[in-house]
Amino acid sequence: MTTPLLAIEGLTKAYPGVIANEEVSFVIGEGEIHALLGENGAGKSTLVKTIYGLIRPDTGQMQWRAAPYAPTAPHEARATGVAMVFQHFSLFDAMDVAENVALGMDDPPPIRQLAARIRQVSTDYGLPLDPGRLVGDLSAGERQRVEIIRCLLQNPQLLIMDEPTSVLTPQEVDILFQTLRKLRAEGRSILYISHKLDEIRALCETATILRRGKVVASCDPREKTSRQLAEMMVGTALTAPQRVGRDPGAVLLQVDGLSLRAPSAFGTSLKDIALTVRAGEILGIGGVAGNGQDELLAALAGELRAPHHVIRVQDQPVGRFGPNTRRALGLLCAPEERLGHAAAPDMSLTENALLTGAWREKLVWQVFIDWKRARNFAESIIARFDVRTPGPHVAARALSGGNLQKFVIGREIMQRPQVLVVNQPTWGVDAAAAAAIRQALMDLAQGGAAVVVISQDLDELLEVADSFCALNAGRLSAPRPVPGLTMEQVGLMLGGAGDMEVAHVAT
Repeated sequence: MTTPLLAIEGLTKAYPGVIANEEVSFVIGEGEIHALLGENGAGKSTLVKTIYGLIRPDTGQMQWRAAPYAPTAPHEARATGVAMVFQHFSLFDAMDVAENVALGMDDPPPIRQLAARIRQVSTDYGLPLDPGRLVGDLSAGERQRVEIIRCLLQNPQLLIMDEPTSVLTPQEVDILFQTLRKLRAEGRSILYISHKLDEIRALCETATILRRGKVVASCDPREKTSRQLAEMMVGTALTAPQRVGRDPGAVLLQVDGLSLRAPSAFGTSLKDIALTVRAGEILGIGGVAGNGQDELLAALAGELRAPHHVIRVQDQPVGRFGPNTRRALGLLCAPEERLGHAAAPDMSLTENALLTGAWREKLVWQVFIDWKRARNFAESIIARFDVRTPGPHVAARALSGGNLQKFVIGREIMQRPQVLVVNQPTWGVDAAAAAAIRQALMDLAQGGAAVVVISQDLDELLEVADSFCALNAGRLSAPRPVPGLTMEQVGLMLGGAGDMEVAHVAT
């Protein structure tokens, strides 16, 4: 047997109230695409941050090509040959591609030489980039390329990728996979984290599965079904969301002619948006990232103001009202950016529950906060949505991305809204949690609420929604019933095709 590239033996890392990694051991071979799987809070992020030098383990050891490996900072990991593409981009919109790449390098060459290298390497690996373009003008897929090329310029032997396809179109995923297979053919190794199990089965030849901080299994994912992999992760049988027939009731949310200028130079202006959602109905809105999703949610939430009669909730105009007034009328929203927008990072879960639930959950009386009631509300969210945390006293930033997502979505659902608008509701959550969130959204509609789900996950939208619209360059297509809608038709809608062209495909 050849010497592995990276061997991890008995790695343990504990925090107050939780053991993030417990006696973790596995190896990554040369030229291998190795999946790291686990439900939210299983310890994946702690483990890869340890490999990358961001966290120091309490016990255990690592070996790099049979030599001791214990990086105390990312620059030491990079010097050894480890690079990491994080789930959240770390790019500056107002700077160009070359400048952003230089910021992520320990010893960047002169910018002219770097620009030439970016062009060459990005072309060689099928991810072409213009080094002179402003990052703020790039699509989500192109931003992903910037992060990857920045890593490849450092000639890594191990590339760690955390949820790399969460913002990519199917076509961009195919291009990324071609690049990763090319890297494998060159003898480089990839540690790949994703909750998209079909991708794991298509790309990876080995999988290590974590559950509550421990390695519980390893397998060849190509020999397993996605359901089998998911059940290995959670340790129980999965229950798929159950769709129940619903008869739409009265119109609860109506938008007519919503046009708003983007609040930032790199945003997307909304152009004559019109939509109607009835009680008991789920409207799915799909689109590639950066086509106006954030702006649409901000306009519906009241973060961006509109002409008063353009947005109506239960036939009451709300366009000039702010978020708190709209919440009092039953319109609740959950934005895509969970840490910093949906939740305050340094506030506890109790305090974050209070931020949006103060009035609907009666957590405030006159000017006094009922902290016991607020804590009980946070605890009920944690219990119902299986948020893995030591308790409601923990700061939001201490949760894994998936667990914070469950808390944020659960916080809004448990306030019993008449209208709920969510953007990327299952972003970064495991299969079991995603199924639970989708079921909760369907149950909410079943109870008579109007629900708008904005998502880049087309399978998710076709699973939960009654009708589907596509958002493209700030324009919203006419809705189409989900039953009978094909992926080819959806693709045309996402690309801005007119109704006649989509209808032609249907015939």
